Amino acid sequence: MDQQSEFQTPGIHSPTVVDHGSMDGKERKDSGRNSRLFYMAFVFFCLTLVIAGPFVVGQFQYQATYNTLQAEVDVSREALRDLKPKLADFMMASRLLAKRVSPSVVGIYSPGPRGTSGHGSGVIVDPIGYIVTNYHVIAKLQQLRVRLGDGRESDATVVGGDPGTDVAILRIDMENLVAAEWGDSEDLNVGDLVWAWGSPFGLDRSVTFGIVSAKGRRIGSGVTRSPYQEYLQTDAAINPGNSGGPLVDVEGKIVGINTAIMSSSYQGVSLAIPSNLVREKYEQLLDKGWIARGYLGVNPRPVPVELQEKLGLDVGQGVFVREVSRGGPGYKAGVRSGDVILEWNGAAATDPTLLSRMIAATEIGSSAQVLVARPVAEVDSDEQPVRRLELDVVVGRHPNY
Repeated sequence: MDQQSEFQTPGIHSPTVVDHGSMDGKERKDSGRNSRLFYMAFVFFCLTLVIAGPFVVGQFQYQATYNTLQAEVDVSREALRDLKPKLADFMMASRLLAKRVSPSVVGIYSPGPRGTSGHGSGVIVDPIGYIVTNYHVIAKLQQLRVRLGDGRESDATVVGGDPGTDVAILRIDMENLVAAEWGDSEDLNVGDLVWAWGSPFGLDRSVTFGIVSAKGRRIGSGVTRSPYQEYLQTDAAINPGNSGGPLVDVEGKIVGINTAIMSSSYQGVSLAIPSNLVREKYEQLLDKGWIARGYLGVNPRPVPVELQEKLGLDVGQGVFVREVSRGGPGYKAGVRSGDVILEWNGAAATDPTLLSRMIAATEIGSSAQVLVARPVAEVDSDEQPVRRLELDVVVGRHPNY
């Protein structure tokens, strides 16, 4: 029995005992290890995004931008190939303008023991030797020399000058001179192409081009205080030394005389005297050498909006009298500060510059009729009734111009 007890009964299996406590611990260890691995992987992924993300995003953005730029380059290349004939025509036109105008453009300077000074420009307008330039170019120069496009030089004499409009005429005694042709500045429109010639910083016969930015820059526009001056505004680059040079249109005709810029160097705003005004003064200066202007003795300005409304005036109607010179023709006739001039000798007054020109063109010593509107305050009323006065003025001679 004892020996048989050492053996199991056939067909009968002993149950297997499993330690569940040991298995749960192992699974927890595996689960914890997996969690740590997942956490580490997540942290590594986040760090990778932080470090490499901007680079990857940048690469995508760069590629997208590059593709866009490349597409634009390809499209532009094809478009420029189609436009090439037209652009070639424009370049040829600009070259032809240079050939037509350059022989008429001169440099103006004053020789001295230490070299030249007072560099400016001018344009030949008559083959017998007449040159138009700015008055301020020659005003302070003792001796004048003119240098032509072909390299020849000559002394120049002053025929006449008008500081009121900043126009002057010189003459040189030389043969075989090429004169530029006058154009009509009234035919210009804003946006038209123009070319500017001159000697910026002494660099003779330099040319730039741009467009007409605006017309009729007069007193009240911020570019001049003189009632006799008027300018074309362009973006053609001019600099010190360009003054007196021609501004020409697409036909190479003079439509202005380059005169000023809005700062010490070019900032995109260039001013030129319209050719119609220059030509008018040119003919007057050829006749007498100087210009005598009729004189009223008032400081004209645009009508303030508030006064315009009080007087019931339309936009552009009348010229405001800011000041009256005591003892002048206007003061003697009864014109007072605050008046609005409506008419001069029957012609409507619509602009300070245009009115000043009408007065200046009136014969000195003659009698002129002035219609003014004057607001009159009433004690018992908030309204300001308007009194219209017709005054007779004896036209004087301008003391400065």
